Formats: sequence, C-alpha cells, structure tokens
Amino acid sequence: MTTFPSTTAADIPEKARVLIAGGGPSGLFLALDLASRGVPSTVIEPRTTVDPTRPRAKTTNARTMTHLRRLGLADALRKAAPLPVGYAQDVIFCTGLTGPAAHELRRFRNAFQLVPGRYGPQPECGQQVPQPVLEEVLRDAVAANPLVTFVTGWTATEVGCTEGEAAAAPYAVVVVDSFGASRTIAAEYVIGADGGSSAVRRSLGLRLEGGSAALSNISILFRSESLASAISLDPAVQYWVVGSETSGMVGPMDLDGTWWAIIQGVDPAATVTPDDAGLMVRSLIGATDDHDGIDVSVVATDPWTARMLLAPEYSRGNVFLVGDAAHLNPPWGGHGFNTCIGDAANLAWKLAATINGWAGPGLLASYGAERRPVAARTIRDAAANGKALAYHFADPDLVAAGPAGEAARQTAHAALAVKQSEFDSLGLVLGYAYEGSPVVVPDGLPVPDEDPILYVPSAAPGALLPHAWLADSFSLYSALGAGFSLLVDAGSLAGVPAGEAFAPVLAAAARQGIPVTVTAVGPTEDGTPLSQLWGAGAVLVRPDQHVAWRGDSATEAAAALSVAVGWASGFHTEIPEETAPSIETRSTRVDAVLP
Repeated sequence: MTTFPSTTAADIPEKARVLIAGGGPSGLFLALDLASRGVPSTVIEPRTTVDPTRPRAKTTNARTMTHLRRLGLADALRKAAPLPVGYAQDVIFCTGLTGPAAHELRRFRNAFQLVPGRYGPQPECGQQVPQPVLEEVLRDAVAANPLVTFVTGWTATEVGCTEGEAAAAPYAVVVVDSFGASRTIAAEYVIGADGGSSAVRRSLGLRLEGGSAALSNISILFRSESLASAISLDPAVQYWVVGSETSGMVGPMDLDGTWWAIIQGVDPAATVTPDDAGLMVRSLIGATDDHDGIDVSVVATDPWTARMLLAPEYSRGNVFLVGDAAHLNPPWGGHGFNTCIGDAANLAWKLAATINGWAGPGLLASYGAERRPVAARTIRDAAANGKALAYHFADPDLVAAGPAGEAARQTAHAALAVKQSEFDSLGLVLGYAYEGSPVVVPDGLPVPDEDPILYVPSAAPGALLPHAWLADSFSLYSALGAGFSLLVDAGSLAGVPAGEAFAPVLAAAARQGIPVTVTAVGPTEDGTPLSQLWGAGAVLVRPDQHVAWRGDSATEAAAALSVAVGWASGFHTEIPEETAPSIETRSTRVDAVLP
C-alpha cells in the first residue's frame, strides 16, 4: 500500500491549468490521460491512503482495460490483480456454497468479458480486481508522472470566480485540510471528480436527479481459511446465493482466504453488528452449524443503497463533472466505475485539444452531449437488473429433495435467464455510440439497434472502432496514433501511398496543427478486407477510439476533420489557416503498398 503524506500548506500550488477535485479512479485516470497528451494537472484528494477493506468495484471491463492499455497500464493492473483471469470466468447462481444443500441453479460463462487468452472484441479482455488495487496502480503511475501534481489530505470545498490578474484562470477553488486550514487555487479548468456528494457540482447549483432502491445492501469483507476447500461447486468469480433466509453474492477477493459478500434486501433501518454480519455470511454460504469447521472472521462492513441518479448538465463554463459527480447507478453489472472511466477518457482528449490550441469552440461542449446519454442508458439497465436480485428468486423448495425440489430448481433456472444482461453485457460495454453528437459526421446508413447483450461491431460514425486482429496477432488498435487516426484499407489503395491518397487530410490538419496519422492497414488475419468490416474504404478515428467519419473521399475526410474537432457543424466550414504541423504517415502490415 502506497501512502502519500498529507501535502503541506506551503506546497499547495497557487495556480493550476487543470484542477481535478477528487483522486479516485476517474480523477486519476483523467490526470494521466491529460499527461499523456502533454497537459499538466493538479489533483486534490482528501485520502492519503487507499482503504483496502472497502473493495467497492471489482469488475474492470474490456473497454476500461483497453483504455488502460492506451496509457500503458493494463499489464501493471493484471500483475497487481489478486485473481488471474484464468482462475475463473463464470458467475454461478446457487442455493449455497457448501454441503448437500448447495445446488447450482444457472451459470453465466465468460461473465464481464473474462476470456483467457486472446480476446476478439477488444485488444484486452476484462479483469476482476478490487477497486483499491486499481487505485494503487493509478497512484503509482501518478507519482511517477512529472505532469501530475497530486495533493493529498486536502478537499476541494468550493468553486468561485477569481478577479483581476487571475482572469486567465477564472476559477477560485477553495481547498481545506483536516485541521481546517484553507488555501485558494486559481484554475483555468475545474473538473469535479469528487463523487456523489460533489462540492464542485454543488458550486454549480446542480443536483443529481432520480431515485433510490427501497431496500439496502451490506457489503462484508471477511477472512476464511477453510471456505475455499469446503465449496462443493465449481470455481466462480461470483456466487449468487438464492436463499430463503439470506440472499446475496459472495466471491473470492484473492487466493489467500480473503472473501467479499453482499447481502441483498436489507432493511435500511437495521443496525448490523460484526456478529450479525458473520451470521449473515454463514447463512449465505450454507455454513449454519458453528461446528462445521468453516471459519468466518469479519474484517469490515459497508452498508449502502443502490441509487439511480443523473445530473441535468455535465458542465457549465469550463467546469466539468465526471464519474459519480455526474451520475450514480446501481452496481448490478459492474458498470458504475467503468462508466466513470469512459467519462474521463472522453473529456481528456477534448480538454487537451483545447489547451493545446487545435480544438474548435464546439469540441468541449460535446462532452456532456455524448456522455450523458451513455450514463442514462447504463442506469436504466442496471436499475432493471436491480429488480431481479437473488432474493426475488427465493423459494424454500429449492433445497428440497425429490420431485418438488427438482421442479423448483428447474423453474428457477428458467427464471434466471433474465439476468443474462447483467453478466453478458457486451452490447452495453462496447455498443454505445455517439451518433447524435455534433462532432461526428453521420452518413445516413443504418446503425445497429441498442441491445445490452448483443454487440454488433459497426464503424458507423459515433460508434467504437470495431476491433480486429491483423497478421502476426497485431491489434488494429495498435495502429492508432495518440491523436486522430485515418485508417485506410490497404486493399483499396491500388498501390497509391496512403498519405498521397489522402493528402487533403494532411493539409487540413497541418493548417491547424491537428495531430493526425494516416495509416494503411489490413487485411485481418483471416484475409478479410477491413473495408468489409467498416462499410467503407477509410475511417477517421478520434483519440478516444470512436469513429468520427467513414467513407472513401479524401476531400470529405478533410472536411470531416473540421467537424470532429469542433470547428464546423457541416462540410462547408474551413479550418482557420495556421501552420503548426503535427503530421505523420505510416504503414501497418502492408509495407508492400507504400513507398
């Protein structure tokens, strides 16, 4: 565990180009993403250490792992994760974990994109890892990055306006330490990544809107040296126990005897002592006899209530909300933290483009227009899953012997099919699109229907670039540059170098200093032309790996670039004449067709 000493008052900076209130996953990721684009930031975080007894999120999905790959952190997280992907990939619904009354009711395979070996839909599969471990990896990366100033032991409490000489940094952010000392930091941009009770959001006069679940839950971290060997079911990353007395979830935190449990359907007015929590765990796993040899030692408890809340706006002026400051959704499906990282990844490149001088006035404004609908969709799906929790399927006959028990278990197996979208949610994880965004260029072609389960790869403008493996197990995503990437199907070039065929794009980018790479790629490892996957000969891909345009015309691609960076709302607005070239052309797996 890395401890950051509380920052002294003398070391609090007076000014910050970008001030990020909150050093949780979304705040730290945003700072690192900005740093990868040359933009410094100051992160204000009240915690000096990360509490390992509050694991919270445990699922890092394939999309978030791919974001971490882009920052060079995916391998570090997998190395730090206590559970390797190869340990287990399934979620099992059951009546208990131990003894003759432990019956499997249904299982969902490769849940949360846990697929050992090479994964197809993204260059990275999912990873089960407790949130504190993820935060430690991010903290280590921040500590090693000279562009991130990490202020710990202080809390951002208020955002106001500066005056006079600080006009270039128009926001005054008040930060306070645990002893009540305060300092004010002048900032040009302020990011509220400070959670559901965000002070930044309150300073904007915004309130989260929505509702909460009627019943609460209690998370329990416990130790048991004997539980693993006592389980009579196959290994799983999560066991959902459908019990008539106690229902909920349980799973291994590591391979050394640390476990987590979530007891579902708890009276929010109830007080749960550690002894009560221990009895709940024993009931959940099916170890109701104190003399059965299964030890349970409660480490920590954390009561919580699922909330479905969304901010009406994601920004005002140059103040932006990301993560839980902008939305809170139930954990069913593991989408909450992952949606927060998606916010940070969307905002980071747009903020960097603005600060580095090549964004148009419409780019930053597109952040909320793109991300808020994603959060709303995620909240809807998670809320629907929250209406089918373990206790909703409870039936005393599930543990009965004979025909009555068998019939009850068959009925439960069929009824539990409704839970598929919670664990097999690739349509939600990868199928979201920004097709209505003002900074993508629609082409009028049909787009896949939204479905939480089914993911139909599409290069429709606004969609996530469909992933493919090229020859020699080379990921198509490895052909993407840090800025915009114009990917051209090598088979469509007819021997013409990609940079020559799309010279108007390079010229348009050079005038404004937009970082662009033009890359000939393909075919896939099985010989399929990428144009068949894309529905066009070329795609313009944004820094966040979403498609901004697809087509075959170099002139249209150049015009699309001005839309994608917020300078134009259509093909007829020219990028301002400036000379600040940041251009590169290259070949990927198609050297024969390039000079």
